[in-house]
Amino acid sequence: MIESTRISLVTDAWLPQVNGVTTTWTRVVAELEASGHGVQVVSPDHFATVPCPRYPEIRLALAWSGARRLLSSQRPHAVHIATEGPLGLACRAHCRRAGIPFTTSFHTRFPEYLRAYARIPERVTYRVLRWFHDAAARTLVPTPTLKAELETRGFRNIMCWTRGVDTGLFRPRAEAFYPLPRPIFLYAGRVAVEKNLEAFLSLDLPGSKVVVGDGPARAALERRFPFVHWAGFRFGEELARHYAGADVFVFPSRTDTFGIVMLEANACGLPVAAFPVPGPADLVVNGRNGILHHDLRTACLEALAVDRRRCREWSEQHTWRRCADLLLDNLAWIEA
Repeated sequence: MIESTRISLVTDAWLPQVNGVTTTWTRVVAELEASGHGVQVVSPDHFATVPCPRYPEIRLALAWSGARRLLSSQRPHAVHIATEGPLGLACRAHCRRAGIPFTTSFHTRFPEYLRAYARIPERVTYRVLRWFHDAAARTLVPTPTLKAELETRGFRNIMCWTRGVDTGLFRPRAEAFYPLPRPIFLYAGRVAVEKNLEAFLSLDLPGSKVVVGDGPARAALERRFPFVHWAGFRFGEELARHYAGADVFVFPSRTDTFGIVMLEANACGLPVAAFPVPGPADLVVNGRNGILHHDLRTACLEALAVDRRRCREWSEQHTWRRCADLLLDNLAWIEA
């Protein structure tokens, strides 16, 4: 690795978006810069944009030629393309044409999302994604389960790249936070169809249900589930207090590739209840930091008995420093 590095990060997902991709990359960029590396982010901030269909808060960049010029002007020692959107496609094309090696990462199960929203067969979208990522020197994925799945679909050069959690911010707290009947079952994250929130909200559970987050499905779900407590987006200290004040974190998604919110919950001493699917299956050990079960209600009720101290201990194994180091180890360095 070159000692004084310039890394170009190409991402269609960037602040002020709130999702796992932006959380991951803002934290990793901060760690890299703290270690003396220079990171130039090629994001929609640099270009004219249009709103993404169904998600107007997500802006899609228009200027393909501008993306190529920006990447060329940065003269990086390594290029990492984080997303398969317009910027990712433009910079992929530029790197291929110029003979520049690059790496990619697989963050989002677009095939499953497009099947749910537009009835596009998964095999079609996976074929496109395989074409996109197979040009990379390496494709970084968050879990061994996803790595094995993508390899069965014909993806090549797959490497595991974990995630981290800020255990200083996300930590147990002694004070009572919710003036609600116990136990409190909490979900935090995007409120959208792909998160499978109905599987949680429709459960017959004792106590209270709390949803922290927002998104396109919130209005409809609020009408259907009026007894759920809807907290909207919360950030930083306030989000950490929501985690620490609950009794079980419920993660109903069947399509997330990782689920950083599960690490954040564990760091606050909160056990996780989830389905035994990729993502949770790599993060949750039954009885140690949560419960996985095909019956989500069973997982929720059994998670109440999980030792909160062990949840915290589990989270301490996952640091953003380690995440940044793994990225550095897997970048494709460009010869001077």
